[in-house]
Amino acid sequence: MTLMEAVILGIVQGLTEPLPVSSSAHLVIVPALLPGFRQPGVAFDVLLHLGTLLAVVFFLRREIGELLASLLPAKGPADHAPGADAGEKAANRRTVLWLVIATFLTGVIGILFKDRIESLFESVETTACMLFITGILLFLSDRVKTNQRRKGEMNLTDGIVLGLVQAVALIPGISRSGSTITFGIFRGLERKTSATFSFLLSIPAISGAVILKSADLLRLPASDLPTLGAGFLAAAVTGFLSLKLLFAIINKTGLSLFAYYCWFVGAAALIIRGMG
Repeated sequence: MTLMEAVILGIVQGLTEPLPVSSSAHLVIVPALLPGFRQPGVAFDVLLHLGTLLAVVFFLRREIGELLASLLPAKGPADHAPGADAGEKAANRRTVLWLVIATFLTGVIGILFKDRIESLFESVETTACMLFITGILLFLSDRVKTNQRRKGEMNLTDGIVLGLVQAVALIPGISRSGSTITFGIFRGLERKTSATFSFLLSIPAISGAVILKSADLLRLPASDLPTLGAGFLAAAVTGFLSLKLLFAIINKTGLSLFAYYCWFVGAAALIIRGMG
């Protein structure tokens, strides 16, 4: 792999992982439609995911800090006093609980249906059809009037629903971020709240995938490190910029723009596949 190829793949990963366009769909469609395309290997895939994970953690560093601080034991009577700070701390603790429940559900379903889900990565047609479904969800999210609940108003049902939705998004073509943000909106969450929870939820999911494949990093030859490092940096920087873009437009123009993209890619994949 050349340095330029590594950077391009890093940029693609950084764009498609945070944005609601299904990075897994691109992993299925691109190799199938480009005969000369070679998969970069597990180690490089791990580094790209590490890059986007770093982008998410850095982008949500304030929210993550607040969640972690809420789990620390009280230092004195002042920490037990009622008030806005105490209410915020309690809301953060509940958010951590909903994240744990959602992650647990995703993990259990992912393990139970692992073989069946992996078999779907062999079908361009199925992936393209799932992109159409993702597009429909994104399109509808801009046309639903909800109660605009904030973080402190999330409940157990929200955690369960979003955990199940993230599990369904293991299917290639179903965008993880798109589906979880959309169903959060359907559940009545404020758009920014839904998006923030979605990406907080992605941290354990991506971390788990990275840990499972991390042994491959130890077998990398030193000569490959500059090239792979370039891909990692490209994924991290592009991922951070993609997150800024998504959060900037989610309350302004909505998600319909990404719906049109999903429909276009899905239709193009089916047409090109049919012609081949």
